Amino acid sequence: MPAALNYWAYHALKRCRMHSHKILRITPPEPLLQNKFSKELKVSKIVAQLLANRGVRDVDDAAKFLKVSPRHMLDPFSFADMPLAVERIKRAASLKEKVMIFGDYDVDGITSVALLKEALERLGIDALTYLPHRIKEGYGLNKNIAHIAKEKGVDLLITVDCGTSSHAELEDLKRNNIDTIITDHHEPATADIPPAIAVINPKLGGSYYPFRELAGVGVAFKLCQALFRDLLVEDLDLVSLGTIADSVPLTGENRVIAKEGLALIPKTKRMGLRKLIESAGIKAEKFSSMHIGFMLGPRLNASGRMDTADTSLDLLLSKDSAEAEGLAKSLELHNRQRQKIEARIMDEAQGLIDKEINFKEHKVIVIGKEDWHQGVLGIVASKLADKFYRPAIVISLTDDMCKGSARSIKSFHIFDALLGCKDLLHNFGGHAHAAGLSIARGNINDFRESINRLAHEKLSIEDLLPGVDIDMELSFADLNEDMIGELELLEPFGAGNPEPLFFTRSLMLKGQPQTMGRETMKFWATDGQTTIQAIGFGMSPLKESLLSAGSFDLIYTPRLDNWQGATGVILEIKDIFFH
Repeated sequence: MPAALNYWAYHALKRCRMHSHKILRITPPEPLLQNKFSKELKVSKIVAQLLANRGVRDVDDAAKFLKVSPRHMLDPFSFADMPLAVERIKRAASLKEKVMIFGDYDVDGITSVALLKEALERLGIDALTYLPHRIKEGYGLNKNIAHIAKEKGVDLLITVDCGTSSHAELEDLKRNNIDTIITDHHEPATADIPPAIAVINPKLGGSYYPFRELAGVGVAFKLCQALFRDLLVEDLDLVSLGTIADSVPLTGENRVIAKEGLALIPKTKRMGLRKLIESAGIKAEKFSSMHIGFMLGPRLNASGRMDTADTSLDLLLSKDSAEAEGLAKSLELHNRQRQKIEARIMDEAQGLIDKEINFKEHKVIVIGKEDWHQGVLGIVASKLADKFYRPAIVISLTDDMCKGSARSIKSFHIFDALLGCKDLLHNFGGHAHAAGLSIARGNINDFRESINRLAHEKLSIEDLLPGVDIDMELSFADLNEDMIGELELLEPFGAGNPEPLFFTRSLMLKGQPQTMGRETMKFWATDGQTTIQAIGFGMSPLKESLLSAGSFDLIYTPRLDNWQGATGVILEIKDIFFH
């Protein structure tokens, strides 16, 4: 049993889930660490426990977590091949060679290309850029890249956010006398070292880089730091954008990148980013991961999903106000188009699941339909994995070679699972929780059976129950404005550093619940001594259950409520369990 207290919780809030219950995992308190961190760092025992919950065991590490500094960034020359990459790029600059940057069509890839192009310009290199078309070419180096590069007179090709597994394409480039430098963060499909001048990837076997979880733009950033032997703090607005959008853990060096970068974004000097913020209607003086994940990221991704990612790249590189405004409007239109297509495919996917998926037999959802738009497969797979709490693979059926996207759950490493089915796949790549693949149409049924056999070996029934990780059980007496203000020390929140969740049991309703727009419900809860207001977004359908319950338990994140100038505590409810 893991180091968490499990118990069954019925009446799940998320009615979209197929499950009638979920598991709450309440992390056991660690009084020794609480006392140690509280005494040494002058923080509350609540914050001390939250640090312990996030894997921090040492006072020095806790101090770095709470007081992030650019000085905490790691030495880029910890990558073994970094000196080779720097020497080759500087030789290209001195010889006036032609350089191409090859990236990916998502936010991580686009920000990587923009970052490296600007860095090379400072060295006097006017680099060509190449973002593959998602539908026509797919992810990564393609079989035509050597021909394209040679035709353009390229001497050096640098990949960002891709390239680790493109052995055949790299060999082809080598035969055409085109040197390559790989910067990437994806898991290698084999133990073989790619045939390049330098390979910079923290996940490469034998890598000595101390932090494994950099995003693609983080790896490209380390190359830039090495080129100039400078921290390049001013570039962290762009680096944080790609890092947060790629959902890598916001721990270690990523925490430095995210926190410092988010502080720069509201005052960014990048014209394109400013126009994107305006277009998204963001007026915040302080940016959070939510602004990236739900507002800026989807807009930058939309161009690559619906058409070409060059629109987003042009926006990030633009220095002209009118041009940037026009490009931002284009992204807005692409994003609306994406939302419509996504909604239609979600409806069709649900229909297929109802007809084809037997949840007793299928621990992995594998579905496909003719000509589903490949640009939204990943979003649909992610929503299905969340809705049914099991891995989901969504495939667009074409004449023969079909494209698919996979998204997984906490207990199932999807890249390793695809590796176990590699004989049935034409190509694949990705991470523990997300992957892309191409597969011959005739192999799909065998693939569905194969990956489900693997899932039956690895996944227990408990693994397929949605769980909620609770940081601490608190009483209402623990909640005050100072405590909530102290939680800001843990920001930014995101993957690997979730927003704190607390649990309070045996509460009662005080007064009548209010229902508001968008199914929002507000009410007052009391433990008999302290009464606190609570708000639940999308929870108004639970009003009658709340009124009839003898008592209830709450899972929540506490916030400061500044309504009409008065400051107080309000609980943002994540789940309610009725007694």
